[in-house]
Amino acid sequence: MSIHTILFDLDGTLIDTNELIIESFKHTFNHYNLDYTREEIIEFNGPPLYETFKNIDPDRIDEMIDVYRGHNLQVHDQYVEAFPKVVETLEELKKREIKLGIVTAKMMDSVGKGIRIAGLEGMFDTIVSLDDVTHPKPHPEPVLKAMKALDAKAGTTLMVGDNSHDIESGQNAGVRTAGVAWSFKGKDRLLKLNPTYMLEEMTDLLAIIGE
Repeated sequence: MSIHTILFDLDGTLIDTNELIIESFKHTFNHYNLDYTREEIIEFNGPPLYETFKNIDPDRIDEMIDVYRGHNLQVHDQYVEAFPKVVETLEELKKREIKLGIVTAKMMDSVGKGIRIAGLEGMFDTIVSLDDVTHPKPHPEPVLKAMKALDAKAGTTLMVGDNSHDIESGQNAGVRTAGVAWSFKGKDRLLKLNPTYMLEEMTDLLAIIGE
């Protein structure tokens, strides 16, 4: 069955925010005199901030999130750009009348900034952010919400992401999944989750929808 709907994670999948995320965690940890290595910080890339900071200091979750987000928004535009061939691939998918959506664990204000700076405005038919759900990825709710907005069926929907939460959310929603080989945590970790596809580059999607 062919693909009619493609849902994308944003950070680390469509736009390169890896160094922005690392710098935002570093800033937050310096603020609280906490010492984490770059390798440890990379592991925090993916899960919702609430989950990460709850495990670090349950008494200061909201406070730490505010410090992180404040710095993240302040330096955002210095770091963010689209990954190679993302813009061209999305334009071609739209020409082929594929419905496109974003499913992200980010708040909508920073989603808008990322889309704008990466030149992706007007590409998406729906965006489901952290503001829109009760249960973030890997729960199926964000994927299911995007599918409902697009009147999409599970059998013709693909969820694309760079993190375990993306693949698991898609699998939990009963859709096909695709990992991206440019995942900051490495392609091999995603392969262990058995996604339906592995994209070596974004243009691989054009072959997949043509199957």
